[in-house]
Amino acid sequence: MAEREEPLDAELAGIAEHMERRTDPGSTAVTVSVGVLVLLATLALPWTGSTAGWEVLAGLDPVLGLLPRLFAFTAFGFGVVGSALALATRWWALAWVCAVGCGFSVVDGVWAIWSRQTAVLDGAPGPGFGLVLAVITVVVLAASWVRIALRR
Repeated sequence: MAEREEPLDAELAGIAEHMERRTDPGSTAVTVSVGVLVLLATLALPWTGSTAGWEVLAGLDPVLGLLPRLFAFTAFGFGVVGSALALATRWWALAWVCAVGCGFSVVDGVWAIWSRQTAVLDGAPGPGFGLVLAVITVVVLAASWVRIALRR
């Protein structure tokens, strides 16, 4: 009888170890999902002047500078791709990566708005509705991922 219990104990220990690396986003997963959709929608909105978010991400307007483009990359990378992967895999470490990455995107997004506001003094267009909405969405995503990661 003891021989039958050893494989069972090993299997149960493996399951416990596997579950320790996973997280359950619960109802916050809906908030993250809606945030990802809103962030994708902001790519179609104007981020500065008539330049849409997808054009900033693609680098089609070199006049914008580094900060809006860096925000576009980090927001898309952590906010869309990272969030989708973290929700699909439910890995605890990936939830932390999204929390920290979205937190960095918030800082970078505020800098991007600031850089567009200071560019207005030089006659360039200021921040658009899409850029501001994207920053607000990344704030919501960062708070949601911190909540999910700390729940474990």
